[in-house]
Amino acid sequence: MSGNGYGVAANEALPCKCIAAMSGGAPLTLHTITRRPVGKKDVQISIKYAGICHSDIHQAREEWGKAIFPMVPGHEIAGEVVAVGDEVTKYKVGDKVGVGCMVDSCRNCPSCKAGDENYCQTGAIMTYNGKHKYQHCEEYNDEGGAPTYGGYSQGIVVDQNYVCKIPDGMDLAGAAPLLCAGITVYSPFMYYGLKPGMKLAVAGLGGLGAMAVLIGKAMGAEVTVLSRSPSKRDEALKELKADKFVVVTDEADAATVKSYFDFMINTIAADHDLAPYMDMLTYNGKQILVGVPPNPLSFHAFQLAVPRKTIAGSLIGGIKETQEMLDFCAKHGITCPHEVIPADPEKVNAAYERAVKSDVKYRFVIDTATFA
Repeated sequence: MSGNGYGVAANEALPCKCIAAMSGGAPLTLHTITRRPVGKKDVQISIKYAGICHSDIHQAREEWGKAIFPMVPGHEIAGEVVAVGDEVTKYKVGDKVGVGCMVDSCRNCPSCKAGDENYCQTGAIMTYNGKHKYQHCEEYNDEGGAPTYGGYSQGIVVDQNYVCKIPDGMDLAGAAPLLCAGITVYSPFMYYGLKPGMKLAVAGLGGLGAMAVLIGKAMGAEVTVLSRSPSKRDEALKELKADKFVVVTDEADAATVKSYFDFMINTIAADHDLAPYMDMLTYNGKQILVGVPPNPLSFHAFQLAVPRKTIAGSLIGGIKETQEMLDFCAKHGITCPHEVIPADPEKVNAAYERAVKSDVKYRFVIDTATFA
C-alpha cells in the first residue's frame, strides 16, 4: 500500500502505515498497525491530516505517567469517509470528517447522557494511549481491550457517534487542530458564559492561545493577549487581530489591566504564579485553566473570596459541542494557523523539538498522503 491508499473492503482487518513511539522517550519511527474491520456502526476514515498537539509529546515521552507502547499519537484528525457499517446513519462515503480526543465512552453515566462524554464517569476511551473496555465496542475483549492508536496514520475506524462532520469548504489541514485546540477553548467560553462586549484575557500565545484569540474575537469579546515575551506583540495584534497586548513582566504594562478583565482563559502549561493574573480580574471575574503545568499551582483564598472571583478548569468538550464548535468556526472563517510537514519520522521528531521551544505558528500538521 503506497501513499494514502487506505480503502480496502470494509469486512477485512485493515493494515495501516503509521508513525509511532515504540517506547517512552524513543524517537518516533515508521510502523504498521492493523485497524479493526468496519463494524455495523463504524466509519472507516482515510486520514488526510493529523495535528501535533503538545500532549502528544508528553505522552510519547511518557511524561504523564506509564503509557501504552507502541503508541501512535494524534487526536486532531481530519479525513474522508471511505466505508461505513450497515447501521451507520450519520455519514456516507465521501464525507469530510474529524476525530478528536476520544473514540468511545460508557454512554450510560450522567455525563455521557448530558452530552459531556469527555467527562465520562467511568472513563472516556482516548483516541490513543487507551484501551477499549466497553462491551458495545467492536474491539472489546476479556483481556482488557485492544489498545487505541491515533492519527499519525493512514486511516482509522471509529464508531459513528464519536465522529464529527467537517463543514463543506473548510480547509482540512486547518480544521484538524480544531478537534483539540479549538474545542479546548470553545467549551469553557460557552459553559462559563463569555458574552459579546466582555473583556477577555488570553494568557499564553501558543496553539490554544491563538485559537482563544480567534474564537473570542468572533464571539464579540474585547481580547487582550497576556504574554511574558514582548516579541509576540506583532503576531498578537497584527496577525491574530487581538485588541490589546500586555507584557505581564512589565510592571507598568501590567498595572494598566489591574481589576480589568471579566474573563480570562489561561493556556499556560509551564509553572507560574497565579496571583498576578488573579489581580487582573474584576469583580465577579473568572479565570479558566486549560493549560496543565507539571506542578500544583497556589494562590491565596482572599484573592477569590473578597472580590467574588472564580478559578475553574475545563477539558476539551463533548461530541455535540465539538460539532457546534466546527460549525461556528466555519461560519466565522476560522481555522488554526499551521505549518504542514510530511509523514516522515525525521520531520515529525524535529517538529516535536520545535514545538517544545514554541517555534511554530501555531500547530504542526502532518500530511498523511506523504507516507512512503
